[in-house]
Amino acid sequence: MFQRRLLLLAATLVIGTSCALAQTSSAPAQSAAAPAKASSTAPMQRYVIEREIPGAGKMTAEQLRDAAAKSNKVLHDLGPDIQWVQSYVTGDKLYCVYNARSVELIKEHAARSGFPASRITPVTAVIDPTTAGSAH
Repeated sequence: MFQRRLLLLAATLVIGTSCALAQTSSAPAQSAAAPAKASSTAPMQRYVIEREIPGAGKMTAEQLRDAAAKSNKVLHDLGPDIQWVQSYVTGDKLYCVYNARSVELIKEHAARSGFPASRITPVTAVIDPTTAGSAH
Protein backbone atom coordinates (compact mmCIF):
# COMPACT_ATOMS: atom_id res chain seq x y z
CA MET A 1 0.00 0.00 0.00
CA PHE A 2 2.74 2.46 0.96
CA GLN A 3 4.74 1.65 -2.17
CA ARG A 4 1.66 2.37 -4.29
CA ARG A 5 1.14 5.71 -2.55
CA LEU A 6 4.83 6.54 -3.00
CA LEU A 7 4.64 5.79 -6.73
CA LEU A 8 1.49 7.90 -7.06
CA LEU A 9 3.15 10.78 -5.22
CA ALA A 10 6.27 10.54 -7.37
CA ALA A 11 4.20 10.47 -10.56
CA THR A 12 2.19 13.48 -9.38
CA LEU A 13 5.36 15.44 -8.64
CA VAL A 14 6.89 14.59 -12.00
CA ILE A 15 3.71 15.47 -13.90
CA GLY A 16 3.27 18.69 -11.91
CA THR A 17 6.87 19.73 -12.56
CA SER A 18 6.53 18.91 -16.26
CA CYS A 19 3.33 20.93 -16.57
CA ALA A 20 4.75 23.90 -14.69
CA LEU A 21 7.85 23.96 -16.84
CA ALA A 22 5.84 23.61 -20.04
CA GLN A 23 3.66 26.56 -19.04
CA THR A 24 6.51 28.86 -17.99
CA SER A 25 9.00 28.28 -20.79
CA SER A 26 8.73 29.08 -24.43
CA ALA A 27 9.40 26.47 -27.10
CA PRO A 28 13.06 25.47 -26.91
CA ALA A 29 15.43 26.26 -29.72
CA GLN A 30 16.57 23.02 -31.32
CA SER A 31 19.71 22.80 -33.35
CA ALA A 32 20.38 20.41 -36.21
CA ALA A 33 22.80 18.66 -33.85
CA ALA A 34 20.08 17.91 -31.29
CA PRO A 35 20.25 14.34 -29.99
CA ALA A 36 17.71 11.72 -30.85
CA LYS A 37 15.31 11.99 -27.92
CA ALA A 38 12.91 9.54 -26.44
CA SER A 39 9.30 10.26 -27.30
CA SER A 40 7.88 12.99 -25.12
CA THR A 41 5.17 10.49 -24.23
CA ALA A 42 7.76 8.26 -22.55
CA PRO A 43 7.62 8.51 -18.75
CA MET A 44 10.13 10.68 -16.92
CA GLN A 45 12.71 8.71 -14.95
CA ARG A 46 14.58 10.17 -11.98
CA TYR A 47 18.37 9.81 -12.05
CA VAL A 48 21.28 10.53 -9.73
CA ILE A 49 24.28 11.79 -11.67
CA GLU A 50 27.73 11.66 -10.13
CA ARG A 51 30.02 14.35 -11.55
CA GLU A 52 33.73 14.18 -10.74
CA ILE A 53 34.86 17.81 -10.49
CA PRO A 54 38.10 18.27 -8.53
CA GLY A 55 37.75 21.09 -6.00
CA ALA A 56 33.98 21.32 -6.39
CA GLY A 57 33.54 21.85 -2.66
CA LYS A 58 35.79 24.92 -2.80
CA MET A 59 33.80 26.69 -5.51
CA THR A 60 32.67 30.19 -4.57
CA ALA A 61 29.03 31.27 -4.57
CA GLU A 62 29.71 33.15 -7.83
CA GLN A 63 31.25 30.06 -9.47
CA LEU A 64 28.28 27.94 -8.38
CA ARG A 65 25.86 30.57 -9.71
CA ASP A 66 27.71 30.65 -13.06
CA ALA A 67 27.68 26.84 -13.26
CA ALA A 68 23.94 26.77 -12.54
CA ALA A 69 23.31 29.43 -15.21
CA LYS A 70 25.30 27.44 -17.77
CA SER A 71 23.40 24.27 -16.91
CA ASN A 72 20.06 26.09 -17.11
CA LYS A 73 20.90 27.45 -20.58
CA VAL A 74 21.68 23.95 -21.89
CA LEU A 75 18.54 22.56 -20.26
CA HIS A 76 16.45 25.25 -21.94
CA ASP A 77 18.01 24.39 -25.31
CA LEU A 78 17.32 20.66 -24.81
CA GLY A 79 13.67 21.24 -24.00
CA PRO A 80 11.16 19.89 -21.46
CA ASP A 81 12.24 16.23 -21.60
CA ILE A 82 15.04 16.85 -19.09
CA GLN A 83 14.79 18.68 -15.75
CA TRP A 84 17.36 19.50 -13.09
CA VAL A 85 15.90 18.94 -9.61
CA GLN A 86 18.88 19.78 -7.37
CA SER A 87 22.55 19.09 -6.76
CA TYR A 88 24.71 18.34 -3.76
CA VAL A 89 28.24 19.74 -3.78
CA THR A 90 30.94 17.73 -1.97
CA GLY A 91 34.73 17.82 -1.91
CA ASP A 92 35.53 16.65 -5.43
CA LYS A 93 32.09 15.62 -6.71
CA LEU A 94 28.62 16.87 -7.43
CA TYR A 95 25.63 14.59 -7.00
CA CYS A 96 22.82 15.85 -9.20
CA VAL A 97 19.21 14.74 -9.27
CA TYR A 98 17.53 14.95 -12.68
CA ASN A 99 14.28 13.85 -14.28
CA ALA A 100 14.70 12.82 -17.91
CA ARG A 101 13.04 10.76 -20.58
CA SER A 102 16.37 9.13 -21.54
CA VAL A 103 19.95 8.65 -20.41
CA GLU A 104 20.99 10.07 -23.80
CA LEU A 105 19.53 13.46 -22.84
CA ILE A 106 21.60 13.47 -19.65
CA LYS A 107 24.73 12.61 -21.63
CA GLU A 108 23.94 15.35 -24.14
CA HIS A 109 23.49 17.86 -21.31
CA ALA A 110 26.88 16.82 -19.91
CA ALA A 111 28.56 17.19 -23.31
CA ARG A 112 27.06 20.61 -24.05
CA SER A 113 27.53 22.05 -20.57
CA GLY A 114 31.02 20.70 -19.98
CA PHE A 115 30.01 19.08 -16.69
CA PRO A 116 31.04 15.40 -16.75
CA ALA A 117 28.49 12.70 -16.05
CA SER A 118 30.84 10.16 -14.48
CA ARG A 119 28.01 7.86 -13.41
CA ILE A 120 24.29 7.97 -14.24
CA THR A 121 22.09 5.83 -11.99
CA PRO A 122 18.31 5.46 -12.29
CA VAL A 123 16.44 5.92 -9.01
CA THR A 124 14.37 2.83 -8.24
CA ALA A 125 12.83 3.97 -4.94
CA VAL A 126 12.83 6.92 -2.58
CA ILE A 127 12.81 6.44 1.19
CA ASP A 128 12.94 8.82 4.12
CA PRO A 129 12.42 8.61 7.90
CA THR A 130 8.67 8.17 7.44
CA THR A 131 9.24 4.98 5.46
CA ALA A 132 9.96 3.13 8.71
CA GLY A 133 6.47 3.84 10.00
CA SER A 134 4.68 2.59 6.90
CA ALA A 135 4.69 -1.10 7.93
CA HIS A 136 1.99 -0.56 10.56
